[in-house]
Amino acid sequence: MEVRPQLIDALSALRDRVAAVRLPLPLPGAPRARQTRAELLAQLDDYLVPRLKDPDAPLLAVVGGSTGAGKSTLVNSLVGRRVTEAGVLRPTTRTPVLVCHPDDRHWFAGMRVLPNFTRVWLPQQDETDQSPGSATGPVRGRTRTKTKTKPEERALRIETAPSLPPGLALLDAPDIDSLVVENRIMAAELICAADVWIMVTTASRYADAVPWHLLRTAKEYDAMLVTVLDRVPHQVINEVSRQYAALLTKAGLGHVPRFTIPELPESAGGGRGLLPDTAVAALRDWLAHRALDPAARQQTVVRTAAGVIDSLNARMPELAGAVAAQYAAAVRLSAAVEEAYGVETERVRKQVQRGSVLAGDARTRWRGYPRDSSAGELLDALAESLTALLQCAVAAADERLQEAWRREPAGPALARHSRADRETPERIGMAVRRWQRVLEELAEEEVRGMERSASPDPETVAALLATALLGGRRARAAGELLAERMGAQGALRLRDRGGELVTTYIERVMNEERDRRLAPLDSLELCPEPQAELIAALSVLQKER
Repeated sequence: MEVRPQLIDALSALRDRVAAVRLPLPLPGAPRARQTRAELLAQLDDYLVPRLKDPDAPLLAVVGGSTGAGKSTLVNSLVGRRVTEAGVLRPTTRTPVLVCHPDDRHWFAGMRVLPNFTRVWLPQQDETDQSPGSATGPVRGRTRTKTKTKPEERALRIETAPSLPPGLALLDAPDIDSLVVENRIMAAELICAADVWIMVTTASRYADAVPWHLLRTAKEYDAMLVTVLDRVPHQVINEVSRQYAALLTKAGLGHVPRFTIPELPESAGGGRGLLPDTAVAALRDWLAHRALDPAARQQTVVRTAAGVIDSLNARMPELAGAVAAQYAAAVRLSAAVEEAYGVETERVRKQVQRGSVLAGDARTRWRGYPRDSSAGELLDALAESLTALLQCAVAAADERLQEAWRREPAGPALARHSRADRETPERIGMAVRRWQRVLEELAEEEVRGMERSASPDPETVAALLATALLGGRRARAAGELLAERMGAQGALRLRDRGGELVTTYIERVMNEERDRRLAPLDSLELCPEPQAELIAALSVLQKER
């Protein structure tokens, strides 16, 4: 199998584009797209790129199947000694086991395939394992060293067995229907690394949905597939085999090699017993032929590799579509935030122009000014009223936003992280108090610049200015009093600059709260480029192919 470097480069570039895909929003179809992304990365990293770079590397046959299907017993029997234990014995810390000929150990000891798995070697031990049905007898003096792994690391145990033909490796994967999610994910990733998929099922479970999903996936990828119907009672072996063959034919898998293993006493050993050599001889011979015969080996490698590449034509556009859906949803969610806060910001401006701030205590203070209320009290009351107006506007914007997001599939999940918090009123209050101080400083600046000998009180000027800016028509008298104290030109200049301050701080409050609602969405960093990059990478690959 001669592969041009340009094809490997195109695959590597495509792999990088797939790795860059992010699908954080809980949209319909997102779980399937995430699974597609994970499978693509697993096949590119663990199988396709390594296989094309090293076409002479040993064939890797991954044994997969449901819980209790007899995968471990089958692997042990093919090897001729116990190298792996059943998954039910290790339900939470399942470590996959790869067995190869001693001469092929270097192919798997490094990170050529399955780079995300830490290699583990057993400690030195003397073991005599004379199991019933063993084809090779006792095993003595296995010497290995064990590499310690962190709890969060995934480990791959490497075993060597001279009984296996050179050029062939077997991998006992975790159960594809394991109760442990991590085991199921690991099983799918390991199967994606295979040159040959060996699907093991039993007489009682051959029609279950889980193994058939694996079979249909293998058909979709056009991978080299083998099925093993295990633990079939002798009295129904012909009938069950016939029914299973009919199901495979109906699914378009009638050409798939099938091997049947009868139910034997050794089958109940939980992976500890070995089946008689006659029970696995046909499968062992088939695998050996694939490894040792150049034409058969070429057929196996080319078929699985070509099948994976061909499957990219359907899977990459599907992934690109999911990326586009994520970005479109993010745009809609962001637009809802912008619209909600835009509407409320405009409403606050109009309310300020109508004099809505001059209400409640602020209006009472203005009516009592200067006889019953001081300038400072009036200014504080106006600041509190403006704070209340802004708080109501933010609450209204949030309500409008939540209503819009409830209509979006990803909205409810994001809404939990985009609500107003306990500090929202305090933030708004601080911003208004900051506006109040700046307004007072503006009044002091204008008063200092006056040429009159008797300058007005800066606090009085600030209170009249705030009343004129926030009181609307009801505060016309405040503007007249301000003109009396500052002169017409000075009052006009103050009102222009003060009006800009009011607009600036209203927008600042509303924009800061808007940005806080957008922050969880912005942190996802969803953009349109990955969709185009995926399609472009696929186009380059098709051209190189």
